[in-house]
Amino acid sequence: MCAAFLEEYCGSVFWNASYLEREDPDLPVCLEQTVLVWIPLGFLWLSAPWNLMSLCKRSQVNTKRRTKLYLCKQLVVFLLFLTAIGGLIVTLVEDFGRNSSAEKNSAVHYTNPVLFAVTWILLALCQEGVRRKEGAVDSASLFLFWLLLVICDIFPFQTLLREALRLEGYFYAVLLLVVALLQSLVLQQFVRRCFVLGMKVRAALMAAVYKKALVMSNDNRKESTVGETVNLMSADAQRFNDVTNFIHLLWSCPLQIIVSVVFLWLELGPSTLAGVAVMLLMVPVNGLLANQAKKIQRENMKSKDKRLKIMNEILNGIKTLKLFAWEPSFQTQVEDIRGEELKVMRKFAYLTSFSTFISNCAPTLVSLATFAVFVGVSSDNILTAEKAFTSISLFNILRQPLSMLPTLIASIVQTAVSKKRLERFLGGDDLESDIVRHDSSFDSAVSISDGSFAWEKDSEPLLKSVSLDIKPGGLVAVVGAVGSGKSSLLSALLGEMHRTKGFINIQGSLAFVPQQAWIQNATLRDNILFGSPYEEQRFEDILEACALGPDLKLLSAGDLTEIGEKGINLSGGQKQRVSLARAAYSQADIFLLDDPLSAVDSHVGKHLFDKVIGPNGLLKDKTRILVTHGVSFLPWVDEVVVLVNGRVSEVGSYQSLRASKGAFSEFLDTYGTEQSNQTSSEDGCHDKEDFISDSEDDQSDVSLADDVSLMLRRENSVRRSQRGNRSSFRLRKNSNLKSPENTKKGQRLIEKETVETGQVKFSVWLQYVQAMGWGYAFWALFIYVMQNVAFIGQNLWLSDWTNDAVEYYNQTYSPKKRDTRVGVFGALGMAQGLFVFLGTLLLTNAAVNASRLLHSRLLNNVLRVPMVFFDTTPLGRILNRFAKDIFTIDEIIPHLFSSWIIHLLGIVGTIVFLCLSTPLFIIVIIPLAVIYFFVQRFYIPTSRQLRRLESVARSPIYSHFGETMSGLSVIRAYNHQERFMKHNEVTIDENLKTIYSRIMSNRWLAVRLQFLGNLVVFFAAVFAVISRNSIDSSLVGLSISYALNVTLTLSFVVNITSQLETNIVAVERVSEYAELENEAPWVTQDRPSEKWPEAGRLQFVDYKVRYRPELDLVLKGISCDISGTEKIGIVGRTGAGKSSLTNCLFRIIEAADGRILIDDVDISKIGLHDLRNRLTIIPQDPVLFSGMLRMNLDPFDKFSDEELWRVLELSHLKDYVAGLKEELQHEVAEGGENLSVGQRQLLCLARALLRKSRILILDEATAAVDLETDDLIQTMIRKEFSHCTVLTIAHRLHSIMDSSRVMVLDAGKIVEFDSPSNLMEKRGHFYSMAKDAGITHESETSL
Repeated sequence: MCAAFLEEYCGSVFWNASYLEREDPDLPVCLEQTVLVWIPLGFLWLSAPWNLMSLCKRSQVNTKRRTKLYLCKQLVVFLLFLTAIGGLIVTLVEDFGRNSSAEKNSAVHYTNPVLFAVTWILLALCQEGVRRKEGAVDSASLFLFWLLLVICDIFPFQTLLREALRLEGYFYAVLLLVVALLQSLVLQQFVRRCFVLGMKVRAALMAAVYKKALVMSNDNRKESTVGETVNLMSADAQRFNDVTNFIHLLWSCPLQIIVSVVFLWLELGPSTLAGVAVMLLMVPVNGLLANQAKKIQRENMKSKDKRLKIMNEILNGIKTLKLFAWEPSFQTQVEDIRGEELKVMRKFAYLTSFSTFISNCAPTLVSLATFAVFVGVSSDNILTAEKAFTSISLFNILRQPLSMLPTLIASIVQTAVSKKRLERFLGGDDLESDIVRHDSSFDSAVSISDGSFAWEKDSEPLLKSVSLDIKPGGLVAVVGAVGSGKSSLLSALLGEMHRTKGFINIQGSLAFVPQQAWIQNATLRDNILFGSPYEEQRFEDILEACALGPDLKLLSAGDLTEIGEKGINLSGGQKQRVSLARAAYSQADIFLLDDPLSAVDSHVGKHLFDKVIGPNGLLKDKTRILVTHGVSFLPWVDEVVVLVNGRVSEVGSYQSLRASKGAFSEFLDTYGTEQSNQTSSEDGCHDKEDFISDSEDDQSDVSLADDVSLMLRRENSVRRSQRGNRSSFRLRKNSNLKSPENTKKGQRLIEKETVETGQVKFSVWLQYVQAMGWGYAFWALFIYVMQNVAFIGQNLWLSDWTNDAVEYYNQTYSPKKRDTRVGVFGALGMAQGLFVFLGTLLLTNAAVNASRLLHSRLLNNVLRVPMVFFDTTPLGRILNRFAKDIFTIDEIIPHLFSSWIIHLLGIVGTIVFLCLSTPLFIIVIIPLAVIYFFVQRFYIPTSRQLRRLESVARSPIYSHFGETMSGLSVIRAYNHQERFMKHNEVTIDENLKTIYSRIMSNRWLAVRLQFLGNLVVFFAAVFAVISRNSIDSSLVGLSISYALNVTLTLSFVVNITSQLETNIVAVERVSEYAELENEAPWVTQDRPSEKWPEAGRLQFVDYKVRYRPELDLVLKGISCDISGTEKIGIVGRTGAGKSSLTNCLFRIIEAADGRILIDDVDISKIGLHDLRNRLTIIPQDPVLFSGMLRMNLDPFDKFSDEELWRVLELSHLKDYVAGLKEELQHEVAEGGENLSVGQRQLLCLARALLRKSRILILDEATAAVDLETDDLIQTMIRKEFSHCTVLTIAHRLHSIMDSSRVMVLDAGKIVEFDSPSNLMEKRGHFYSMAKDAGITHESETSL
């Protein structure tokens, strides 16, 4: 009775023993649907009250115990509840839907879902009850319920599985999914390892390039400029990274091709050989294209190097360009190189388009040849759906390795070019390690025995037959005219020159103070410690000795203040004192001092000599070799070495050389007026206490002022290799002087690089498309759509072709029909290739347009931004825009853009086709699309931000490298190469963190996307099985082969979308610098007359200036009237505002209030170039650019050779230039490194002579030349510029004693302004400075 009721309830047999006696024993379905369901459910219902009791108690709900495990359990229960409801809906649809049959489902199909739904609600409540119980972690009753449920469900599952095995289609669909999932997981693991390997290779190459740069010889350095070497670290190392990512395709592509061909043979027999023959024909074509690509790529890299080299120089010498109004000339040079680069890029683009055409036609040609031969060899061979679509899937597998091979070959070609460049650099000569010996058997500290030394291997020796013996603890001065080889002698001792004969022996460690101080972008303390441990007392003593005490009081964070790149927030004198302090702190045995006293005021120079270098200084027990132009120090040295034309002409004590009446003695008699005064007055060397206390008194009256503005006054004085006058400071995190929160706005020096956040603005995309050209973009898109139409058309044609197998079953296949089928199939395939070719051609042309426009805008704007921008932005950061970001715009974005369009249209076509062929597919496409949307929504922002962080983390690598290159001799001298390599590794590691995170986020995405793609394949297969009776077999084959293709394409699209978004950041970064606020216009409508200024009269009217709106005034109401042809000397202690005054004349900084009038023309009303072209400055820092000597004098080619020779004669360089092989065409090295500092200064003088302007500014122009040359320059200036107004900022007071008037500045105000004789009589500020310099009233009158 009960069994009969249950059988009616289930609609099937409840129990039959025969079920257990079969070959595959099983339980009746009715038993599984009743008893095996009721056992676990009944157990839960009975035990539920015990768990629900805690819900009835009134207690505060404890939300803290809602653990992740609890939430996961509730989520599982909720999903099971949805399954139960879903089961009920399916039953209702089957019974009452539109296509329902007369036979209805039995009651159990309604009851069980309801029972389960109620049970899952009960279970959720029970789990909540358990959570609320005090001290309860889990429930035994719930555990038993789950155990019973699993055991009872084993039997229904077994039945279901057996049923499924009978349904072969479903079984294959599941198998397809499982295999695809396995493939995805293995593939992603493989890709991750490849990318990590690529990252490691790039890091290793960057480290190797840096390591080589530390040891390379001067010959090698001449061949590889900083710009070229940065290119090796950025572009070339990146190519190795890229090729390593895909290097395994070298063997996997051929393997995939072989496996596909084998399977094709099994399907189509010998006809496959026709396809293989077509593929083999493609190999030489690809080889030819690769060869061409290699040549073009080599040209491309040369142009890139040239452009980066000149950009590096422009950025380093930007202040000189602005002062001389030379920006247009250099802009033209860069634009010309860029034009060549774009020509090469266009060639490469055409070649790439043709290569793409070949690779796109390859699969079509292969399948066409195979099918045509297959149906052509025999009338019995009819293309069935089974053969065609298995073959099509295999051809699709072939398509990827065939299309990847050209890309891989191109990548290998590019890497081969990079490999050669890296080999040439890394294989270059190193510094000879045996130039300097360290033999302890010698008595002397430094010995040179008959040594001849040259800067280059094959050139004439600069130092000839030099023999020197310096005893330990001695102080030796090296003197001589400009270009006599003083600095070269120190370089030889450092092992920086080539030895042609003789030897050098040095006992002990070295410290080196270069002529142009090298300062790192680090704290002041770090600059002095230079890797040594901090000892407070010793540090304080050295600060005091180097006269840095007063300066530190003015810095916002004392010795923890950050110094900008190249020391831009220190004056020239401060930089030199920091450089000297670094040497003093190093505790070396031998000190090589290359004219460290020339960049400081004379009284500071005396203080440094007395307290540090001289016989009573900190270094009195050390061996010191001092190159100097200041004869005032010579009486206190142990020995003087006189150099003439690279030879030692005299050696001896000051007194003996004076007595010998030789060349040195004559030189002193002629140019030593200053010296005679100083030797006769003892206070010349003993008033140091007065100087320090005076200096402190000077500051005491302004102690309440803002410390930043105080510092501004000091720092802008003696600027050497300075780029403008922005003064502000950033506190290090460990600063114990002030907390960062308390620092005033504007005290931050090197601002942290801005990282854009959030989605890339739509305007950035629009900007790029606009730069490409709307016409190009539209037609390219239209052509790609047509290519997709041809692709779908070809496959539909093939699908229709396979129906012929049914139509012509047991009939003769007509040759005409066969030819039509083959012809149309081939034509549609070739049309695809042609469309891709045209589309790629249009897009690459558009991309070259965009590259040209974006670079042009960037360059145009960077040359027009105010000087303050260059002071506060590391050059590495600006160079990064011109190197990596332009490289991305040139080469990466165009390729991604075309791939993105092709693949996106491919996916849209596939989805549309799947929905048309199997309408059921629409059901799953919506949830899959939602999941796809959320995955990419989550991934793209992460990836984009990681790419941005990576860009920012890359800049410090280049900044540190540039800094290292400029201070190479110092690093080598102190033997700190190892420490700098470690620092380089740390900066590379910081960059690698972001790269590794990006790689892992890409793999995260790929696994999920491939899973989605696998689901598309699975559902396409399942729906094909479900609709097997209503759908055409050819369409089933086509839809599944399409679905198989979509897995890869899905990953491609999101990956490319993400890469495009992350790389379009380059456009964003370039645009950021292309939209920076500009300085005033170069030319305005209000233009002065051609002859302006005729008189050269200068008027300052209550002139005030500050560096930035939030900072205090630096010049506070300057008012003065300077007549035409007056010669004005400008003096003042460090930081008085002397250099600020000249910067204002050139409008490097703009007025806060007041005016400057030149011949009654307000300079703020005219264009910057009109102003700067009519003024001439001989700056402190003699900046030269690589290129011909002629270009350095006359970049616009305005003057004849005769005029150039005339100015070279006047600046005492004619003999030197005439002695060079190429004369005016002589190649100047980067930064003018193949000329001495003095020669560079004389070239700057020659520039000034060429301009013939009515107003000349000398900004401490003779600090780096010897007294003889200084005297020649002064005489020449008096003669040649007698008709001009001359403003001279001076260190050597004797050079301005014959001025019409002297302006004494203090704290940004004019404190004295009168003739030198009147000022001496007044005994004010000027008198005390003259007294410090050893100039008395009597000597002044004699002058």
